[in-house]
Amino acid sequence: MTGRSLVIVGNPDEVHVGRHLLRAAGEAGVEASLCDTNRAYAGAKLRRAFNWRLRGRRPANLDAFSAEVVAACQRQQPGVLLSTGLAPLTDDALRQIGQLGIRRVNFLTDDPWNDAHYAPWFMDAVTRYDAVFTPRTANVSDLRRAGCRRVSYLPFAYAPDIHFSDPPGTESERLQFESDLVFAGGADRDRIAWMAPLIAAGFRVALYGGYWDRHAETRASARGMATAATLRKAIGGGAIAICLVRQANRDGHSMRSFEVPAIGACMLVEDTAEHRQIFGAPRCAVEYVSSPTAVVERVGALLRDRREQQRLKHSAHSLITSGRHTWADRLKAMLEEAEAW
Repeated sequence: MTGRSLVIVGNPDEVHVGRHLLRAAGEAGVEASLCDTNRAYAGAKLRRAFNWRLRGRRPANLDAFSAEVVAACQRQQPGVLLSTGLAPLTDDALRQIGQLGIRRVNFLTDDPWNDAHYAPWFMDAVTRYDAVFTPRTANVSDLRRAGCRRVSYLPFAYAPDIHFSDPPGTESERLQFESDLVFAGGADRDRIAWMAPLIAAGFRVALYGGYWDRHAETRASARGMATAATLRKAIGGGAIAICLVRQANRDGHSMRSFEVPAIGACMLVEDTAEHRQIFGAPRCAVEYVSSPTAVVERVGALLRDRREQQRLKHSAHSLITSGRHTWADRLKAMLEEAEAW
């Protein structure tokens, strides 16, 4: 891995990719700094709303933040600028950074063609990157057609320092986190269709993430937002964890696809080509499900077979934790490819 310094553009909060990559760089001995993307979205509420709603989801401080990143690159002269997601950098800022001889790389956490994310300013900028790494096979061709020079599929990963086994340790915690099935993620409409039949069937379902309390079908199972520590307890307290992809994002897997087995869980995962590539044949490490009806049947069967729960839990954990799926592994892959240009 390169010994030159690295500037990361991302969110430093504990569950975000920017934070994971910064820590991975430190562990690898790569000098790195992070430009906090939260600064691009700060400011007065009316100003933020105006830019977001009337200027194509434009961050209120897009130009100022972009200038900060350019200045950081001028000072530090890194070998690589690594941005995450729909990074708030203008086309002109990326042009200037390229003129400094710095390789520009993006790990594209979300699908920019998702209606919830589409932003003209980002589509203007994304072709400036020397390489785009995407964790979804569905948009590789789209990115190439848009004019991106190098596009590679690179899956999500897990962070060993926060994704580890930490089940409920007291009776109070057991009562708080015990469930038949746990899911962590936002309440997209298609996900409600998966959860409602489970709740109606009488299973103890624990739902962590935004907006579950806004829907009558899922309100009683809503547990609020989850910190990393809460997620560990919730997964440890659940008999089964389910991993669903975000259809609007054209996902074939998600961050939870790696985080949940790293923490340790008997997993049901939505049946996708990417999930099969990660986990292998059915019932080797996980059970695949393709419909809400199938989930109800499989949850019932697994709850009656504790031995099978434990077998799947240990198989998935071993597969992921021994398979070079950490964020350090992903950072190494991106930097090694950048060095080869």
